[in-house]
Parts: sequence; C-alpha cells; structure tokens
Amino acid sequence: MIDETPLRVAARRGFSVSYKGKTLLSTGDPAALAERAVAAAVKLRGPTLYFCPSPLYGYGLPLLLESMGADSAVLCVEADKKLLDLSNEIIDGSVLENPRLLLTGALDGAALAALVRKTWGSRRFRRVEELRLSGGRQLSPALYDALADTLRREIALDWGNAMTLTKLGRRYARNALGNLALLPRSPPLSALDFGTAPMLVLGAGPSLDGFLDSLAARFGNLAGGAGSFKIVCVDTALSCLYQRRIKPDLAVALESQHWNLRDFIGLGGWEIPVAMDLSALRATGEMLGGRPCFFFTPWTCLTLFSRLKSAGLLPEEFPPLGSVGLSAAAIACRLSTGPVIVAGMDFAFSLDRTHARSAPAHLERLRGQTRFRSPIDPEGAFRKGCHGAYSKTGEPLRSNQTLKNYRDLFQREFASASGRIRDTAGPGLDLGLETLTVEAACEVLAEGADRETAGGSQGATATDPAGDTAKLQGFVEAEIAGLRRLRGVLSGENAGGAEQLGALLDRCGYLWAHFPDCAGAGGRRPAETDLGFLKRARAEIDPFIAILETVSLRLAGAAPTT
Repeated sequence: MIDETPLRVAARRGFSVSYKGKTLLSTGDPAALAERAVAAAVKLRGPTLYFCPSPLYGYGLPLLLESMGADSAVLCVEADKKLLDLSNEIIDGSVLENPRLLLTGALDGAALAALVRKTWGSRRFRRVEELRLSGGRQLSPALYDALADTLRREIALDWGNAMTLTKLGRRYARNALGNLALLPRSPPLSALDFGTAPMLVLGAGPSLDGFLDSLAARFGNLAGGAGSFKIVCVDTALSCLYQRRIKPDLAVALESQHWNLRDFIGLGGWEIPVAMDLSALRATGEMLGGRPCFFFTPWTCLTLFSRLKSAGLLPEEFPPLGSVGLSAAAIACRLSTGPVIVAGMDFAFSLDRTHARSAPAHLERLRGQTRFRSPIDPEGAFRKGCHGAYSKTGEPLRSNQTLKNYRDLFQREFASASGRIRDTAGPGLDLGLETLTVEAACEVLAEGADRETAGGSQGATATDPAGDTAKLQGFVEAEIAGLRRLRGVLSGENAGGAEQLGALLDRCGYLWAHFPDCAGAGGRRPAETDLGFLKRARAEIDPFIAILETVSLRLAGAAPTT
C-alpha cells in the first residue's frame, strides 16, 4: 500500500514512496527530477501533446503548463484507480482545472484518442511527447507504451486525413451538391432489406479468383443472382464477377474522381443496385440502371449536413472508413441480420498482381504488355513505402502503410461483430476474424433459405418523388441565396458587419473546409479579419453557385407536369 505519511511533506525534503513492490518516487528530490525533465521537453516548438503517464503528485506539471507553448496541451493518464484518486486529491486544483491539462483513467487507445479530439479538437497537435514525471509508469509499462503509440498513430491519421481533404475536399463538396439532383429517383438504402439472408462481401484482391472458382463450382450458374444468400461487392470487383457470370445483389462505390468509371466498362445490360456515397462521382449514379441507393459518410464537419438532415434529405449515415471494402462490409452488416462472409479483401498484393483477374488494374497491365514490358510489375511491388508481409496462411506478400492502416481499421471496426462476420482462407492479411475454409464458407452461405426481400424491388422508395423534388428545390434555392448574400458582403455590394460575415462563412463551410489551414480542423477557420482567407473563400463561391443552379434546372426538368 501507499505510505500516506509523505503526502503532506514538502517535496524537496526527499522521500520514497513504494507501491506494489515498485518505487514510485525517488528519495533524491523527485520534484527537481520532474522539473528537469520538463525543462528538457519544452524546448520543442509547435503544437505538442505532452503525454504524462501516472503523474502521481503532479510534480513538474505547474512548470510544464507555464513553459510550454500556448498551442500545446498535457494529457495525464493513470491506469491504477487508487493512484488516480490520489492524484485527484493531491494535485493542486489550479492545475487540474487548467483547460490545457486533462487527467483521465481512460485505458482504451481509441477511447483516449476520441477524448483528446473532443477536448482539444482534431488536428491540434503535430507530435506526442512522452514525459515521465514519476516512477508510476513502471506499474503498467506495456499499457502506457500502447496508449502512446495509439495517440501518435491517431494524430498522424488526422494529419493524413487533412492532406486528403486538402486535395479532394473541394471535389467531395461539389459532388455532394451535384448529386442532390439524383435523390428524387434514388431509393433509400434502407429499401434494400435482405432480412436474415447470409451476406457475401467481395473485395477485388488477388485471392478473389480462387474463391470465385470455388463459389461457381459449389453453386453453379449465378447469372441470375444467388438464391440462398446475397452478394455485396466493391465496384472494382464488378468486371471480375461479370466475366464469371455471377450477378451481385449490390455494388458499393465511394470514389469521388473519374478513376472508377472504368470499373463499369463492358457491363451493359446489367441492372444492379449501386450503393453510392453522396460525395462519389455523379456519373457513377448513371451506371447499372441509373438508380443509385445513396448513403452518406461525413468527411468533415459542415453545417450543410445539419441542414440536409433537418430537411429530411440526408441519406443513411455510415462512419467514414475510407476504403470501399470496409464500407461494403458495414453496409452488408446493416442490410441483413444473417452471417457475413468476407472474401477477396486482402489489403496486400503479390509480385505479379495487385488485383483479381479481370479487374481494371489487371487488365490495364495485360494490355500494356509488350516484348519489353512484362505483366509483372516489380517497380510497383518494390516502390518506396512497400514492404514485405505474410498472409494469414503464412505466404509472403507485399503491402504498404496505407493498406495496413485499412486492415487495422477493419480489425477495430468489426471486432465487436467478429462472431457474426468471418473471413475466408487464402492469401491476404489477417483481418482479426475467424477464418473459414472456402468449403465451410460456402456451406454457411448455402444455409440461407430463399426468401422474398425488399431488395428484390429495386425501384421501391419510401418517399414520394414529387415531394422530394419540391423539398430539394427549396433547399437548393436557399443555398444559392446564402452564397449570393456572402458574395455580396465580400464584394461590398451588401452591407454586413463581422458578425453577419462570420455567420455566412460558417453556413457555407464547404467553401473553405478544404483549405490547408482548415482541413480536418473540426470546423475551425481563420478570423473574419483575415483578408487572405476571405479572398480565397470569395474565389470558391461562383463555381458552387453554378453547380447549384444546374441542380435546380435538373430538378425542374424532373418535376412531374400537371
């Protein structure tokens, strides 16, 4: 137990505190030791999150709060409940109440990262610096190491997402607004209710080939769809299925650029529901029958989403997973309560193939083959950032950090459903799920009885298209009016003070959410007095007005005549 006697003794007299066989504080002036550690750490510049495991008496914390930059913060984590209570009792209230310091007992890495974002916002810090101000860390060293690693990884992920948003955020916003014209003739994703049918989720990794061969051998002709189970595939796998005469029940598309249009080449005559993100390329919605089922992933913090939701126009929401394979798995779990089998989701590649046969990337490589160019792409397999990996069966593979991050996200996202969602044996990284042989997976799929589902009625809608068109027209006109008011204030045509300007900027956040100084910052932006920011925002207004005016014209053309 902790000896309570030294708690009231002046720090610099020197004493030792032991707990669970470990010495938590040195006899040689522990406060001075902590302050020296602080003096060495605060030489860092830039927004820093100081991670302090087991702060105990809080030695060094007052100096750290005083010395660190105004854009830095301190996160103190205590794994032991008794020591946490001790810290809350002994550390000075002015330290604990400082908004730049947080003392917590959160021991889950994801929960701790979420707490940091909630307390200080996203993209606040550039680095995590661990500060050991006591010996309490040695009670749970592995746990504190894991928490520090998670914080560093999550902060790096925030900055990676911010760079993606800087590059593609404008495209996301323009696609989302342009896709509003498709909503009246698009059934909601909830219309595809597959009941308790088993779900087969297909990626486009190299392992898909062997699985599809076994699937065809087990179930025969699937050109008319699978009877006892439902197939959900990523858009990149469509041509692989088409070549084998396997008709999926749903394809999933996320891509905001034109690259994925090649996934639909040669699929004429197929009419398949496409689950499409609201920010995906509008042309994708014209494929495979032209009646996509929209869903929505919040790629950043925008008041636009709240207005769409208030108007009853926001599609069903899914978490932003980044990968179309992860989104396909999440959608499959939402559409059916039955078992889910995953195949072709490798997050790795071999020396000769990055995708399954007949996938666009593989076909492009074959088309480029000459006497001087092999279909094997060693440059791609060994480019900077790629590394060796091993599949769940022990086979050597190649992967990269992006694919590994998606694999790790898959493990975290579906860990709670690991009893329901299962992987199939074969090449590919371990997904942290129970792995079935291909034969066993086919038996699970065969157990589903034929049933009539809402998914069979692809044109079913839960709302009146004419009513949706009227609501959309009103929403689009309000957005155009808001952009014009902002343009008038910025150009000096309309009078408006800083308060009105700030409100209009916040309302039209999609104008600036992709700016490098705003991307991934949780809706934070420069002040209304920042002339450079205002000029950049002004340059974005006219293209968005043009998009919304086009949407308005398309909606008017879609409106029924009376």
